[in-house]
Amino acid sequence: MSLKAGIVGLPNVGKSTLFNAVVENGKAQAANYPFCTIEPNVGIVAVPDSRLNVLSNLSKSQRAVPASIEFVDIAGLVQGASKGEGLGNKFLSHIREVDSILQIVRCFEDNDIVHVNGKVDPKSDIDVINLELVFSDLDQIEKRLEKLKKSKAKDSQSKVKEEAERSALEKIQKTLMDGKPARSVPLTDFEKESIQHLCLLTMKPVIYVANVAESELAEPKSNPHVREVMNAASELQSGIVTISAQVESELTELPLEERIEYLKSLGVSESGLGNLIRATYNLLGLRTYFTSGEKETKAWTILAGMTAPQAAGVIHSDFEKGFIRAETVAYDDFVAAGSLAAAREKGLLRSEGKDYVVQEGDVMLFRFNV
Repeated sequence: MSLKAGIVGLPNVGKSTLFNAVVENGKAQAANYPFCTIEPNVGIVAVPDSRLNVLSNLSKSQRAVPASIEFVDIAGLVQGASKGEGLGNKFLSHIREVDSILQIVRCFEDNDIVHVNGKVDPKSDIDVINLELVFSDLDQIEKRLEKLKKSKAKDSQSKVKEEAERSALEKIQKTLMDGKPARSVPLTDFEKESIQHLCLLTMKPVIYVANVAESELAEPKSNPHVREVMNAASELQSGIVTISAQVESELTELPLEERIEYLKSLGVSESGLGNLIRATYNLLGLRTYFTSGEKETKAWTILAGMTAPQAAGVIHSDFEKGFIRAETVAYDDFVAAGSLAAAREKGLLRSEGKDYVVQEGDVMLFRFNV
């Protein structure tokens, strides 16, 4: 699965600094002025997972291939973006292409870094971004409803689909007028499917990323700005992660073995990247399973609830079409046994059919007809 997360926020909140830090060889320019990032910068990041190397060592694999996530650094939005202010709708169009939104919120004071609105005010920053997304969706919905009014469905199936779309859009329109996101509207599965093609911005799941100073990373709740972000995230039914873009940037300058010691000196055990990716996986309902052998050990990303054939299809569509069975062992059982062969001998390797729902950490070997 190709997973894409868009990094958004007002200018000068730390978007490009964070992007550069978490993306290997990130080339986003970080500077102290608005609209420094004009075109979105894209980078592929390996998903940290200690289980991968454990399995790789046990299987004596030639290589270990982690799952990945694509980060997109989108230029700073400003009030009026939906009407063309700043670089306007160009930025909003980039957000339509991502699976989830990481909204960076400035929670640090620094007189040397200009805030676009003159002061650090997380609640105001969040409201500005969210309202621009709401206005953009309202404009799109209005145009779509107008088009549906003039549409003449050619058959009953098309008519039913258009009715579902119209119903969903009218519900969402009412909610957006109240300043609430489209994702808060209860819709049937059919209604959700009918509006999927619109890629509404406020339908996308959001994680608020509170960007704090290095000194506040260990105890972020002591920062009143972070508490504001936490309250806003709770009200908007969104995720929240606290991170220091500056610390992430400094980590990239250190050798791998020194990074853990540096984090310990700050009172934290993990980099912000790990927290950010874990929060994204949880928000999107994603799971990881593994394939492991002498050639390679690889982590695969799937949606929670996927069956064995669907999981096989993530590797190749032919695997899903010709699926026979999946030889499956839980990660802990694999490690305890020491190898796939040993797991088989001990009866820990199960033969699962088409209805099996893949579990987090399953190690799988698929049997299929070509």
